[in-house]
Amino acid sequence: MDLFSRSWAALRTAVADVPDEDFERPSGCTGWLVRDLVCHLVIDAQDVLITLVTPAGTEPTVDAVSYWELVDPPTGEDPLDALIPRLAAAYGEPRWLKFHFDDVGSAAGRAAELADPAVRVSTRDEVLTVGDYLSAYVLEWTLHHLDLIAHLPSAAEPPAETLAAARASLEKIAGTPFPASLSDTDALLIGTGRRTPTGDERAALGDVAAKLPLIIG
Repeated sequence: MDLFSRSWAALRTAVADVPDEDFERPSGCTGWLVRDLVCHLVIDAQDVLITLVTPAGTEPTVDAVSYWELVDPPTGEDPLDALIPRLAAAYGEPRWLKFHFDDVGSAAGRAAELADPAVRVSTRDEVLTVGDYLSAYVLEWTLHHLDLIAHLPSAAEPPAETLAAARASLEKIAGTPFPASLSDTDALLIGTGRRTPTGDERAALGDVAAKLPLIIG
C-alpha cells in the first residue's frame, strides 16, 4: 500500500507540474495527447474509489499479478478509447482538467490510505484483497507516469522504488525476468511495447523477446 501511495502521489505531482501548453503534446499512449492521458487517469481514480467501496463476500479469484490480463494492442476502435479524447477536449482549458484530476485523485489516495488491506473487494467481475488491488495499480501508475513524460524531457520520473516494483510485477506476468542489463524503465517500456528494443537489447532478451510486447488490460 505504501508503494501505491508513492506511485500515485508522484504521478499526481507530475501532472500538476505539466505546463498548460504541454497538454497538447503527444503522450506515450499511441493516439493520445497528454490531456487525453490525464482524462483517462481521472477515470482510473474513479475506478479506485468505486472498487474500494465494493465489498465482496467470496474468496479471491485473482491476486496483484493475475488481476492483469494480456490483451490485443489497441486499435482505436474501442468505444471508451474513442471517448477519452472527446471528453478531454470538453474540459477546454487544462486548469479545469488539472483541478478535476487533483480533486478525484486526492480522494482516491486518501481512500487507499484508509482502506484495510485484508478486506476483499470486487471489480471487473473478479474478487481480490484491497492489498492486492492497490499493489496491482503500482504497475498502472508507473506505466502511465512514463507515458505522461514520454515527450516531456524536463518532467520528473517515477520513484526508483516504484519502477523496481512495477518491473517485478511485469516479470511475473511474463513468467520470466528481463535481462539485468536493462534498466527498470527500459524493461517496462520494451516489455509493454512502448519502445522497440535495439539490436543489442533484443539479443540480451533472447527467448523473452518472442513473448513481447505484453499488453496488459
